[in-house]
This record gives sequence, C-alpha cells and structure tokens, in this order.
Amino acid sequence: MLVVVNYVAYVTENSIQNILERLPATWFASATCVSKQWNRVCNRILSRPKLASALSLNPSLDIAVKEVFDKALSEPIRPHFAIANIGSGFSLIDAFRLVKPDSEADSYVEAIDTGIVFTLGYVPGLKVDAIPLLRTAKEPQVAMPDKFVRDIKDYTASVSGCTSPVGIIMFGDPRVDMKPIIDVLDYAMPEETVIVGDERGHFLYRSGNETRNVSGSTKSDAIALIFARDKDKSSGDIQFHVALSNGVSAVGPIYKAVSVRVNKPDCTTWLTAKREGDMDILDGQRILDDIYDEMENHTDESPDLYIGVTKRRKYCIESEKTRLITSLALHGVIEGNEECLYVNGVNIKTGDYFQFYHSDSNFALSSSSDAYVNLKSLKKEVFGGLIFACCGRGESFFGRCNVDSYPLLENFPGVPLAGIFCCGEIGRGPSSLIGESNKEKSARYCMHVYSTVYLAMSHTSACPEC
Repeated sequence: MLVVVNYVAYVTENSIQNILERLPATWFASATCVSKQWNRVCNRILSRPKLASALSLNPSLDIAVKEVFDKALSEPIRPHFAIANIGSGFSLIDAFRLVKPDSEADSYVEAIDTGIVFTLGYVPGLKVDAIPLLRTAKEPQVAMPDKFVRDIKDYTASVSGCTSPVGIIMFGDPRVDMKPIIDVLDYAMPEETVIVGDERGHFLYRSGNETRNVSGSTKSDAIALIFARDKDKSSGDIQFHVALSNGVSAVGPIYKAVSVRVNKPDCTTWLTAKREGDMDILDGQRILDDIYDEMENHTDESPDLYIGVTKRRKYCIESEKTRLITSLALHGVIEGNEECLYVNGVNIKTGDYFQFYHSDSNFALSSSSDAYVNLKSLKKEVFGGLIFACCGRGESFFGRCNVDSYPLLENFPGVPLAGIFCCGEIGRGPSSLIGESNKEKSARYCMHVYSTVYLAMSHTSACPEC
C-alpha cells in the first residue's frame, strides 16, 4: 500500500514566511499563486513599502542590465514604478527595450554619463502613473502646461478623490526651458506636494496607461511620475520629505534690467542694467568687472556665475482667477562685452531685479550640514531615498568624497538609496525641511543650480502593532 503525505500542510505559516521572504522577486511572484495560504503570507511580507536600487558600471549594456536586475530583484518586491538612469555610452532605445518591465509598473529611462542606476519602488497605499508634458507638431514652439496640470489633477482625483498628489518626480528635456513649466506646477499645487527631479535629461518612458504613451505628431517635453493616495486601499501613510543643500552664494549689488533682448534660436537673453538706486546704464563688461572685483578673494577657482532674477508674473490655469506670483530664477552667465550681458534662458523682462550668484564650495558644505540636521529632525520610519545632485558637485568640487550623500546615509543607515548627477535640480516642498536656503523669503524658488535635492520617503503603519 502506498501512502502519500503532504508535509507542506504541517509547516507553520512562520516557517513558510521565513522561506518566502528569502526568495528573489520573480520566484516570490510565482509563490503567491501556490495557495491561498501562501498568498496570504506573501501579502504579509509585502505589507510595507519598499525601495530597491542597484548600480552597474559594466561597459556592456546587456551585462549591466542583467547585473542591476539581479540585484534589484534579489528580494521580494512588487514594483509600482521603475526608474533607470542609463550611461550616455549606451543606446537609450536599446536600454529602454531591455529595462522596460513586463509588469504594470510605470517605467522611465534617462541618459546619464556612465553605467546604469536602476530603482524599483513598491508603495502600497499609493497609485503611480507617468504623465507627459505634451507638445504638438502643429505648434512646435508651444508646450501645453495647462493640459499637463489638468492631466495630473484629473489622474489624482480619479484614484484618490482629491486633486493634490503626494509627490511628483519629474524629468525634463534639455532643449526645453523648464522654468516656466515648474512655475506653473508650483502655482497649481499645494505646498505639501513635493516636486523633485532633473531639469535636463534625454528620456524615454512607458505608462501603465497606454493612452499616455505618446506617438505620431505629439512629443513629450518632460515626464512626471505622479504619486497619489489610493482611495480604495490604505496600508498606512506614505509621505515624501524634501531637503536641500545649496551651492551658490550671492555677490555684489542688486541690478535692474533696462534693455532686454531675446535670442530665440539659442534660447539666450541679452541685457543691460543699472544698479538699484543709480541712473547709469551699465553694459555687460562693466557689470562683470564690478562682480569680479567683489569676488577677488573668493577661494574657489573659476566659479560659475548666475544671475538670480526676481520675477513677478501673472499665472492662471485655464479659467481660474489670475494671481500674481513672485519667483526667483537662476540664469547662467555666458559672457559680457561693451554691448550686453549674455545669459542663458528667457522670460526676463525690463524692470526685473537681479543679483549675481556664484558657485561656492564652502557655502555648499555648510548647507549640506543644514540638510543633515533637517533630515535628522524627521521622526519617521524612512524606507528609501533619492538624491539629485548637480553634476558640478562631487569630489572635484568639495575636495572630498561622499559629501552629497552623507545627509541621507548618516541619518538612515541601511536604507536603500539611489542618486544621479543632474544639469539642473528640481526641488520643491514644505519650507520646514528646505529651511532658509531660498534666496529670498518672498520669492518661490524650485529650480536650483549647484545644489543637491534629497527626497526621503517615510511610512507610518495603519495600526501601531503592524
């Protein structure tokens, strides 16, 4: 007589959990389908949010993708979103085909200098979607920020019952001036909505909603990962917290723009100005001579120069009432001669006031310490973090390594982190963590240079014993 005994039936759930939580993500996904009991145990294992990140510097794209996949998926996770930052030595299209997940996770791929940084996020209690900032072929010079804001609010309202997302991770195209777009977002979103990202990077994306995956005569100038609360599912409270390490300091007097000309082909502005309270109109050479005299004792070699322009502009979204918003925008200084001062970017008007700022490693070190203190004040369970650092920072800027990462690493040891160097950092959130690093307290300031933006993601359980 043959007797078959199902020993699995006698294994306790704690023992099953001890086994399943050691499985890689793909095997774990299969385990959820074995039985109701295993499914219940798997759900218990993934009851909390999770971030997984991996880095490969392998020069072979196929091998690099395999390495980051193997590491990021070495533990149980059900990704709601994926972000892959790809080295410029790789083909962005080939990388996207390899990285694009088969799951419903929203994915995004951006070109960086070398290697691959791969990040997966599981955020139960939140819904995530990728929403593009569109531009039509009929009006190639005009983006559609109103539609962008409306799409974000409509999506958020559809999944959470309100129009305010928890957070936005955004990536812009280097050929597009993102400053007016971010100003519109800042105007439209409540202060508690955190916005972080990279101002300039080549990217591809795929949304779980096929209608958002643009093609044909429409292109995307930016992509935003939207994190909104799930009205149908509560797994505790996930919050986004942003902190800032600033890397530029003010120098010289305040100037007022007198004549302003825009050179549209290369997106630059030519201007003359006069010192606040003076009548003499100064050309670019005289202005720069004054600033270089002010910086004579500056310790950094060949610091980068910017003008911080205070802009008072009227904003409205579609039929909403127009409001006057004061913001500060930093424009890189190209050169100055006996005719004009030449700066990058547009949207500077006659009568706008501006002051010069320069990259300053000592100020950046002090500001990094402030960011460390601000993040230390978080009395939350942080499960992951993202770092967006200026490509001009790093060891060559500070004379030592790991300055940009230590505010998160030291405060949250063992917590998964991912980071990239940017060519323009987006950072916007409640002032409690950003602190007094804004250039002017009365002016909104969301686009940064020579800065590091820190995003810490925290979780509070729905019940104390969970």
